[in-house]
Amino acid sequence: MTGTDSLNKAAGVLKAIVVDDEPLARRGLRLRLQQMDNVEVIAECGNGREARERILELQPDVAFVDIQMPGVSGLQLVQQIPPEQLPQVIFVTAYDQYAVEAFEVNAVDYVLKPIEDQRLAVALARVREKLASADIASQREQLLEAVADLTKESPEALEQKLVAGTLQGSEWGGSVYPEKIAIKDSGKITLVPAREIDWIDAAGDYMCVHAKGETHVMRITMKELEQQLDPRVFQRIHRSTIVNLGRVREICAHINGEYHLVLNNGERLKMSRSYKNKVQHFL
Repeated sequence: MTGTDSLNKAAGVLKAIVVDDEPLARRGLRLRLQQMDNVEVIAECGNGREARERILELQPDVAFVDIQMPGVSGLQLVQQIPPEQLPQVIFVTAYDQYAVEAFEVNAVDYVLKPIEDQRLAVALARVREKLASADIASQREQLLEAVADLTKESPEALEQKLVAGTLQGSEWGGSVYPEKIAIKDSGKITLVPAREIDWIDAAGDYMCVHAKGETHVMRITMKELEQQLDPRVFQRIHRSTIVNLGRVREICAHINGEYHLVLNNGERLKMSRSYKNKVQHFL
């Protein structure tokens, strides 16, 4: 499809196909799509094998695909279609544990049953945006945001996992921690080597990453960021502070049971009493 064709299609009628093994689910989605502007349902399929044939034959613009189907699942269906013949895919499912797989097969969106009209409209808008855009980075960002909506993780946290190469199967984790932390700011991504981080502290909804005398700000939760850091190197010492163990020069005990850590650069960090068992990591 040329750039002009994409723009025309993005503004015109979208040809849609609905794939679900439940007849009532297909009917419900078809009725909702018929109420949307500029959307035409050109086929319905009850299984993955039939859907593959119809997609290759009819070349729809968008396919609404149920993930859990007997025989050929929705994920397997998408993987069986040549990339150049694959329509925009919106996965529809009653469960949210497939978000990672949806990302890995480049689905444009992922919606949960029962589908709300407003959420359906958002998904269709994303299809039109993707058809109109040849910007791969923009498409990647849209999908990160869609998966983030479902997993409740920030797009930055998902970006971290992509950098780390830990998006594997249905798991978000893995034994490999990223060598670099991806920090997004003003449309650009700065890769900060993890080993250069001195400490991290929270500032509201943002994390301040201190490394080599500079402070980088990223929108991510403390828990999400902590999961990206090797616990052999980084430990949480306060509900709002993570420190690089290798940067700690002194441990100062206080009468109230708290500790203060002095870093190589002279920075003093408070270790709260609830984390005092972490002292063993410094010894």
